Amino acid sequence: MCVYERMKELGIKLPKPPVPMGVYFPAKQFGEKFIYVSGQGPVVNGNALYKGKVGKELSLEDGQKAAYACMLNILGILEEKIKDLNKVKSVVKILGFVASAEDFFDQPKVINAASQLLVDIFGEDIGKASRSAVGTNVLPGNIPVEIEALFEIE
Repeated sequence: MCVYERMKELGIKLPKPPVPMGVYFPAKQFGEKFIYVSGQGPVVNGNALYKGKVGKELSLEDGQKAAYACMLNILGILEEKIKDLNKVKSVVKILGFVASAEDFFDQPKVINAASQLLVDIFGEDIGKASRSAVGTNVLPGNIPVEIEALFEIE
C-alpha cells in the first residue's frame, strides 16, 4: 500500500520540517541506503507543544502525544530529504529521550506512541524498529521528549 494513502486513511498530515536549532543537518544520508534523522522535539512552527517533565508537570498521555509529534517531525524531515516516503525500506532504529521526574519509570510507554505511528504508517515489517527509550533529567528548551531515527531506503 502507498504510504500516503495510508496516512490519508489515518488522518495524518506531516508538519513543515522544523528549522535546525544548532549546527547540524536535520537528516544526513550515509552510503547509498541509510539516512539518519537528528533528534527532534515536539515543536511546530518554532513552538514547543509540550514543556516540562513527564511524571511531574506532564502526564504519561502528554508524553505520548509529545513523542507522536516528534515522530511526525522526523517523517517530515525524511520526506524533505528523500522526496517520497514510499522509498523507506526499513525503520532500522529509533532512540527516544524522555525528560522525566525522578520517580517516573515508563519511558518505554512514552516512546511507544512514536513506534506505533511508524507501524501504523509503514506496517509491522517495515515500521517496527530496534529501539531505546532513555530517561533524562532535562532536554533542550524544556521539551519532554526528543527522538532520533535511522532509516534504510531503496
